[in-house]
Formats: sequence, structure tokens, C-alpha cells
Amino acid sequence: MSKKLHLISLGCTKNLVDSEVMLGCLAQYEHTSLEEADVVIVNTCGFIEAAKQESIQTILNALEYKRDDAILVASGCLSERYAKELKEEIPEIDIIVGVGAYDRIDALIAERKRGGQICQNQRGVFLANENHKRIISGSKIHAYIKLSEGCNQKCSFCAIPSFKGKLHSRTLESALKEVQNLVKMGFRDFTFIAQDSSSYLRDLGITDGLVGLIEGIESLAQKGLEIRSARILYLYPSTTSLRLIESIRNSSVFQNYFDIPLQHTSANVLGAMGRTGEFKHLLEAMRKTPHSFVRTSFIIGHPYESEEDFEHLCSFIESFKFDRMNLFAYSKEEGTKSASMPQIPQKIIQARLKKINEIFERQYKHGLKATLGQEIDVIVDGISQEGEYFYSARDKRFAPEIDGEILINDNALSEPLDCGYYVAKITEIAGDDVLGCVLRKQE
Repeated sequence: MSKKLHLISLGCTKNLVDSEVMLGCLAQYEHTSLEEADVVIVNTCGFIEAAKQESIQTILNALEYKRDDAILVASGCLSERYAKELKEEIPEIDIIVGVGAYDRIDALIAERKRGGQICQNQRGVFLANENHKRIISGSKIHAYIKLSEGCNQKCSFCAIPSFKGKLHSRTLESALKEVQNLVKMGFRDFTFIAQDSSSYLRDLGITDGLVGLIEGIESLAQKGLEIRSARILYLYPSTTSLRLIESIRNSSVFQNYFDIPLQHTSANVLGAMGRTGEFKHLLEAMRKTPHSFVRTSFIIGHPYESEEDFEHLCSFIESFKFDRMNLFAYSKEEGTKSASMPQIPQKIIQARLKKINEIFERQYKHGLKATLGQEIDVIVDGISQEGEYFYSARDKRFAPEIDGEILINDNALSEPLDCGYYVAKITEIAGDDVLGCVLRKQE
């Protein structure tokens, strides 16, 4: 049998890291289209209902278009939560494997080729370390580093701890070693991720693990390792400290980028969510940090969200003016505490979601217009998917994909652009598109 692979990675960037580990295990496979592949892998997401439906539809599409003799693998969170149901409802799937076997995917495929039936989950949660081969996808300069798996928080709406378990951190030495390995491969920009990044190392008895991470990265940079930029995603309010914010502010590598999903601002709703409402001092410290960029997420329509609670959230957003925001309609997830609470009608949730989105859209567009004429540090990451005449760049502070793209359509340099660090001037705002001209290269 030939070795051609098509892999579809759904969901979050944490899932992407696991997909990259599978690509590393299957490095001998040629990447090809779904129709030509000998092995098709769908690394699923099962976080909320919309993600589950997307995963199921992607599996069904793969079944429709793959070759009859191709092996179809369903891996990841959906497979972990619903392995038995997937096997019963879609028996054509050849391999169903959860979140504990990404580094053994080559052995599972070999077993299936020998005629074995594979449907397994609840075998523990896989966490990549510096010894696992990864094939970084989507960038020649940026890579994600996963710090931990699982979560010790008790948010009433979230099912993740039920199938990912409690917090399990990799050691600081392991994370730093992986960064060193990736720098040797040419990567210069890093984003550190976990379900709850600010709890990193708490399971190992260290209360401010991210401070140690920042200090470790700074030390490597001072010794000459070419780490140019980094940022951290998914800070949890109750485990984020002012010391951490200060460490980010004082770092020469870590950008003043703060991603802190608040989920709500009303004490009433936060109480129903099982979350803390003590975060205003953190936001104030973040905003006071020079050239700061603050991102958050909110859930709209959680049980017990009254009109007063919703208006509180709207007022807070109006006054604080976050730089970026994810807005989610509440999703009732089986097995969670919130699922047993009185539910708000979908019609009301959608109306509230529309209103709050309109508030943020006004702020977002105002923020875009404010960048016109500015010179900013950017990372150029190759040709844009918008077209061959544009280079894709982003503000050096930004995380890839989620915070926006700068379309470079002009170059003041005498040589063509390459992946790397430049200074660009924002020359035009066309709707949601930001266009710029590269002025000079950053050495």
C-alpha cells in the first residue's frame, strides 16, 4: 500500500499541536488531497455543540470523498467523549481513538492494516514533550508550545475536565528544551498554550509557573538563542497574578499581549458559572502596560443571566474597550452542572449575542482606523491566502490567525520579502482589510 496522508485538524491550537505530533509520527507519508490519500485523519473537537456538529460533518464528508480502500481515522476530543456512539452511528470509521494516543498513530494504522479493529479511549491524555517529533504546519517562523493538559478549574459550563482530567504540566526544562529545538529548525516566534496557562506547574507545587517560564526564555535569549517574540494564551483570572503581568511587561521577548477569557462580568452569572469575579485589578494592570493588547472571551446566555446581568456586561465592554473579543452563545453540554440549570431560550440568547457583537464591531472598526498611518513592528509569514499579490503579515504582538492579518501590497525595500521581522506602515483600511507597506527590515 502506498503512503499518502490527508489530515484535517479541527478546533483549537492545542488540538493543532497534537495533529503536528501525528504528522511527525507519519513523516514518511506524502501529504495529498483527501481523494488521493491512503490514510485520512480527522482530529476532532468536542468542546461545544457547534464543534461536535462540525466534527461529525467533517467525518461524513471524508467518508463521501475518500477512496474506498483508504483508512479513515477519527481522533481527538469528540472521539474521546463519544467513542462508542461514533462506532455505532458511523461504523465505516476504521480507527476511533481519543486524546491519549497521538504519538502511537503510526502503530494503530499498522494494526488496522493487519485487520485489527480499533476503538479506544480513556487511555490517559497525551502531552507532547521535547522528544516527540512534530511537523509544524502553517508557518516557517511560528510554532505553538503546549504547556499542560487538563484543568483543575470547576467551571459549571465546561466538559473538558470530564475527558481531559486534572491539570498535568510538563516540566519547565521540557518546555525550554522544545523551544531550543525549534529555534535550531528556524522558528523564532512562539505562542504558549494550555487549557489554563496561568495554572502551569501548580500541580508540581509551583504557584507562578509562567513567571519561571518567562525568566527561562529571557535567559536563553540573553545567552544568544535567537528567540525574537512570544506570547501566552488562555490566562485564567483566579490564577493570574500582578507579578505575572509585571514579568510580561519587563520581558524583552514576550509581547505585552494578554489573553484572559473572562466569560462574563456580572457577579451573579460568574457565580452560576463557578468562576471568580476578581479581575478588574488585573485588567487595569494590563491596560497600564505600555503598548498592551488585551483579548478576552464571553459566553452569552448562560443560565441565570438576567437582562440586568446582560446590560452589566454590555456596559463593561463599552467602557473597557478590549482589543479583541470572542463571543459565544451558551452551549448546553451534557454532564455539566450548567446543563441542569434553567435554560434561557435560544431566541433571547441570539438577540443578546447580536447586540453585544454590534458593540464590539464598532470598537473594532474604530481601532482599525486608529492604526492608519502608523509604523508598526510586523512578522511577515509568506504569501497571503487573499491572493498572490499580497504578503501576509501581523503585528508582532498578535497571535497567528485570531488577531488579524495585515495585507502587504507595497515594499520599499530593494529585495523581495521573506518570512521574518519588518517595520511596516499602515496605508489603507478597506472594510475589515488592513493594508500596509514594508519600510525596512528589523535586524
